[in-house]
Amino acid sequence: MIILLGLGPGSANLLTREAWEVLSAVERVYLRTRHHPAVAGLPAHLALHDFDALYESATDFDDVYAQIAEAIIAAAQATSGDVVYAVPGHPLVGEASVWLILRRARQLGILTRIVGGMSFIESTLEALSLVPSSDHTSTAPTRPSTHDLQPLSLDPLDGLQIGDALEMAARHHPPLNPDRPALIAQIHSRAVASDVKLTLMNQYPPQHPVFVVRGAGSEGGAALVASPCLLVPLAELDHAERFDHLTSLYVPPLPRPGGLESLQETIAHLRAPEGCPWDREQTHESLRSTLLEETYEVLAAIDAGDLEALKEELGDLLLNVVLQCQIATEAEEFRMGDVIAEVDAKLRRRHPHVFGDVVVNTAEEVIANWHAIKRQEQAAKVEAGGSALDGIAPALPALAQAQKLAHRAEKAGFQWDGHDDRLAKVREELEEAASARDDAHRAEEIGDLLFTIANWADGYGIDAETAAREANHKFARRFRALERIIRERGLALSAMGQAEIRAIWQEIKQLE
Repeated sequence: MIILLGLGPGSANLLTREAWEVLSAVERVYLRTRHHPAVAGLPAHLALHDFDALYESATDFDDVYAQIAEAIIAAAQATSGDVVYAVPGHPLVGEASVWLILRRARQLGILTRIVGGMSFIESTLEALSLVPSSDHTSTAPTRPSTHDLQPLSLDPLDGLQIGDALEMAARHHPPLNPDRPALIAQIHSRAVASDVKLTLMNQYPPQHPVFVVRGAGSEGGAALVASPCLLVPLAELDHAERFDHLTSLYVPPLPRPGGLESLQETIAHLRAPEGCPWDREQTHESLRSTLLEETYEVLAAIDAGDLEALKEELGDLLLNVVLQCQIATEAEEFRMGDVIAEVDAKLRRRHPHVFGDVVVNTAEEVIANWHAIKRQEQAAKVEAGGSALDGIAPALPALAQAQKLAHRAEKAGFQWDGHDDRLAKVREELEEAASARDDAHRAEEIGDLLFTIANWADGYGIDAETAAREANHKFARRFRALERIIRERGLALSAMGQAEIRAIWQEIKQLE
């Protein structure tokens, strides 16, 4: 039998009675690591074998854990007695080697037994609860105070999230709800702390206060003492003096709701029977105009370079997206998870050079691959009876829709020979518009002209909608300058001749 035994989070005083009885009855114990406070207090008769040397020779931690699992399985196969494998904390909390042993033992029919121990979680919570309420770690205005955190109220049932430092360090965005507290275990080095910091800063601001907790449960009482290096802004996480496998990080929630789940809860509440009558009446169709309006306001903030306005307008746009998803959820059409899963799968599918084995060397190759994948996706839809033009939103602005239509048609094989061919079509449509026989015909031909201009722009990779919007901004800027100059010169626009107006207009263009 393989006995998977937890040594607890700190000194041997924290061993369970069951663990002590097992350790007292056997002669040999395999330790994942000898670097643990409980080892010094184990029964003196034990022969201890550790795997610390593997951490120096193996290529990564996965390799270490695999080799440990193989060694424990081999030891169990070579003896008729019990094999005891002891790990820090609880065997089923943060111990990858234990799970490898369990899976392999069950495949081979080897009996296993779990002898639990306190995990790092309990001792870390205890250490955090002992932070003095009067503790001010620094008078520096950027350094947080424990007054702001109120750690005494921390309770795992309040949504405590548990994470592993190595898994967190390997990510680009933390898998955490920022409105709930989090514990991150085994920050064993400054390098890992630095990577964890960068990941967390994709969700939390640099000055967000965090606790570094070292050796919780060790002999001598609370490990967390009033020290400026323990309560730090997130940006200074890796400035702490030392890190080891018994170092954990407590990340408090954001000071105000900032998670997608919080916004979903607010909107679901608004849609609930006790919520807002207006929100409850909304449908996918009734929100169309609002969605379009919010999109244009986002574009206006971008064009103005106003980041505060952009932050606000993106929030309004997100509100519409979440509200649409809540309406769909109530109707059992789809949920937010479905929306996110679909776009996430699409991004991964269209980036095989990042998430697959495709090799690219330039941005141009990335774009070529992207278009090739989109063509494959569209071809599959056409083969299923659809059109290459399916999926183009009818509510798109006319120029943007024109480019989408022309672009899709070209990808399907309706191609131009080149820029000159497109320009010739523009000139042809211009002539037809100029020679139109009546207003109705002229309107039709001008529409054709605008379509071919959008197609011409698409050939150069120019977004016609953006180009037109920038031209509008340029005209408005110059016209306001024209009005200002005319006022400064004591003139009236309505009383001026076209030659005078054009002369001032040329002045403005030259000044720009």
